[in-house]
Amino acid sequence: MLSSPSGNSRTLQARIVSGSVVLLSGSILATAVNLAYNVAVARFLGPTGFGHATVVYTLLTIISAVTLSFQIVSAKVVAQQNSADGKGAAYRDLHRAAWTSGILVALALLLFRRGISAWLNLPSPLLIVLLAAGAAFYIPLGTRRGYTQGACGFRRLASNLVLEGAVRLGGSVLMAAAGFGVTGVIAANAAAMAVAWAAIAPRLAPPPPGPLRFRLAWRESLQALVFFSGQMLINNCDIVLVKHYFAPTAAGLYAAVAMVGRVVFSFSSAVMNGMFPVVAGTRDEERRGLSLIATSLALVLLIGSILAIGLRLAPESLWSTLFGSGFRIAGPHGLSYLLALKAVATVIYSLSAVIIAYEMSYRIAHASWLQFAFTAVVVAGICRFHSSLQQVIVVQFLLMIVLLVLVGVPFLATASRNAAVRTPAVLHSIRLIRRISEDEVIAGFLQSDFENPAYHAYQAARRALVFSPDFDDPGENDRRRALLFMRHFALWKELPSDTEWYEFEVGTAGLGQIRVFPRAHWRKIARGDFAVTGVVQRMLSRPSAIDHLFQAKIDVLRRRLARDEPIPGSIVLIGINQSEPLTVLDGNHRLVAAVLEGKAHRLRFLCGFSPRMVRCCWYRTNLLTLMLYGRNTLRHVMHHPEAELARLFENSG
Repeated sequence: MLSSPSGNSRTLQARIVSGSVVLLSGSILATAVNLAYNVAVARFLGPTGFGHATVVYTLLTIISAVTLSFQIVSAKVVAQQNSADGKGAAYRDLHRAAWTSGILVALALLLFRRGISAWLNLPSPLLIVLLAAGAAFYIPLGTRRGYTQGACGFRRLASNLVLEGAVRLGGSVLMAAAGFGVTGVIAANAAAMAVAWAAIAPRLAPPPPGPLRFRLAWRESLQALVFFSGQMLINNCDIVLVKHYFAPTAAGLYAAVAMVGRVVFSFSSAVMNGMFPVVAGTRDEERRGLSLIATSLALVLLIGSILAIGLRLAPESLWSTLFGSGFRIAGPHGLSYLLALKAVATVIYSLSAVIIAYEMSYRIAHASWLQFAFTAVVVAGICRFHSSLQQVIVVQFLLMIVLLVLVGVPFLATASRNAAVRTPAVLHSIRLIRRISEDEVIAGFLQSDFENPAYHAYQAARRALVFSPDFDDPGENDRRRALLFMRHFALWKELPSDTEWYEFEVGTAGLGQIRVFPRAHWRKIARGDFAVTGVVQRMLSRPSAIDHLFQAKIDVLRRRLARDEPIPGSIVLIGINQSEPLTVLDGNHRLVAAVLEGKAHRLRFLCGFSPRMVRCCWYRTNLLTLMLYGRNTLRHVMHHPEAELARLFENSG
């Protein structure tokens, strides 16, 4: 018995909430430990020393973009494996790469330690040396946490976060009490990384014979690195810039403010970490609608709002009691005001991060590149406006609203559109008949196009080549391909190289899944809705809006169908898979005429499927796909299909 989509959705929502609650519990405990760490370090070191320790830890946080990249890739790949051997192989592969990255980052820090120390006004390059030691362990720690997260071991993951904070707190207090100051605190941070790495070693079965590789791991790693690089820069560039622009005491005060932003974002990250493996392991139809991401967004908004309100209502005396008498800001905009404003800015950013992470869990999310590019805007904004600590936070607050709009509006539009086109009736109305070769598709495409005047010189002598094809003859296949490329080279070269072609049957309900290609007069008729059934309805209801030449072409095809005359060629479509919308690559007029005549069953349907079809401008037209089309056009500018065609026909006699 199959469960209903709504039932599956509720189950997934429950899993997201359950995992988030576990991780939130761990994050709350870890945050309490980290708060105690910040209070202890602030009281031992004072504002100046606290500023030094915080900015060095901030550098480690920025480096964690690499750590979190390995964690999220590990979590996604492990969650998608069905066997223990597959999970173990994925982890081993990524852990080796993480160690290589960790060593390279550590060497880079050692090489530039003096320059970094001088730019940040640090007391000694030794602090960067200790940071390098911690980074070497911190990056491979990401793969171990990713394996645990992907296997939904949320309790173990939460415990490891708490352990890291406890070692950092205990070691820092001991080192500071012993008189080692900032150097001792940074050494304790480095030790915490190593202890956390050792404590979460996964329990793996022996590796199977032969290596197991994952073809798309590099693409997953790249998008994760871009996402977390942008995330870490947006969350931490303000601390580094304030340390550079402001006096040491003011920088120490801002370090206390920024600590609240980290607390808010750590809670949001707990929600994202609980959501990610659940969504990554779901089928496409289970993600239909907005219920899953709405659950995560609501949790982030609720937690952040409670924290922001609590901080705003807190008395100013609380902070001087916690951190020490040096942590006071005179005037109406005291520490409680700045803390609450920073919390709100972080909540707004966290909503954007949840949306991007949700998309990343099941596909390549191009919004991660937008976020990464937006970091330059944040840095430029703070560099331009930093007359006070308040102004620095206000700049971030306003820019985070802009980022949320840029990320959220396209996501909501896409999600709403996809939810509208996916219905249970459509999912079962297309039946694949057989897998076919690309040569067969080219022949079907060419048959419908061969009467074009561009083929006049070949129409008599080469009719048999086109209409009586021998697909076992490689020479014939090459010549048909060259004929097609005379007119459609740019079109065909946009299709992904991994496209698989099928012949299929489509039922009446399945016609709603097919979209006409949005070009020429079709745009005027479709009015934004390119589903073939909608186009037909608008043609029937508003015949006066149709161009007479366009209508004449449709009428000719309808008369031929009414007389049961054969119509050459096939309807060629492209799509992501059998469940997603399909776009007509060739045959718009024939398909619409057949639907109007009630004879769509007489047509032959061919479709190319590829998970990368979203990058093809013929399937989905947007700024990114048009940029890819422009790049490919430049790449093939020197290609001359006519010369290739002449050579092939000359060789064939």
